[in-house]
Amino acid sequence: MDINLFKLCSGLKFLGYLMILLVLAIVAVSYYAVVLLTWGPRLLQGGLSSFLAFFLLLLFHLLLLLLSWSYFMVVLRDPGSVPEDWRPVRDEENFEGGGSYLPHEASGSASTWPSSNGLEGRPPSGFCIRCQNGKPPRCHHCSICQRCVLKMDHHCVWVVNCVGACNYKFFLLFLLYTFLETTMDTFVLLPSFIDFFSEAKNHSDSPGKLAVIFVAFVLNLAFALSLLCFLVMHGSLVFSNTTSIEVYEKKKGVRWKYDLGRRKNFEQVFGTKKALWFFPLLSEEDLGKIPALHGLEFPTRSDVEV
Repeated sequence: MDINLFKLCSGLKFLGYLMILLVLAIVAVSYYAVVLLTWGPRLLQGGLSSFLAFFLLLLFHLLLLLLSWSYFMVVLRDPGSVPEDWRPVRDEENFEGGGSYLPHEASGSASTWPSSNGLEGRPPSGFCIRCQNGKPPRCHHCSICQRCVLKMDHHCVWVVNCVGACNYKFFLLFLLYTFLETTMDTFVLLPSFIDFFSEAKNHSDSPGKLAVIFVAFVLNLAFALSLLCFLVMHGSLVFSNTTSIEVYEKKKGVRWKYDLGRRKNFEQVFGTKKALWFFPLLSEEDLGKIPALHGLEFPTRSDVEV
């Protein structure tokens, strides 16, 4: 009996819906421990303690809002789909002129078609036999989503979606705000966590309250440490204009053709509007003038043969 491994991979998508519930559960436990058990009651104490509690709870809710906003933008936003019957520009011109478009022609050449504005002009970089469609540069087929994704970085089970050209910024902001939130939770729960052992020994507090604080502290500490590693990794990818997949495709010792410098590489993901850098939004102006945000065309270095 033949087993279709790609169909098995697509089954992993259902795991993602459980991960969404897990994310919501972790947020709920952290909220209960920080707001209701630890710092919420201090608002009624008066004095410096109330002021500190108010400031920390305000910051907690602000980060939670930005975290949730970014998270659902990653979950709900299409990472980038290849247009139906997509063809490289040169093939489209040949087709209109009476020529023919053949899949093997799209996959045979790795050369690029430079244009006046320095864009690649959609080189004939490939044809996806599973999607039966053209394959733009930096595009990859996701075996879980069962489709090609523009400038695919990876499939993330935590968001039940691929991370690609159109939602990469939102994913990075989700990582950033989750790291800040979990780091903050770790520090504000640290005194209660230290008191946990003495209170558990003396039975001076309810077991349920102690268990919630203990679990919340451990979860937030674990996530903060792991997210720090992810932030460092993706930060280096952003500033080198590389995806997680392309790290393994780049030739060592050869300049990466999409590396335009740190500032321009950053703008290829976050746009040029500084006011929107820390929000899961992209301006219409940036969407109009930065083709990379759509995932079909990418500027390349003029000093690198592509």
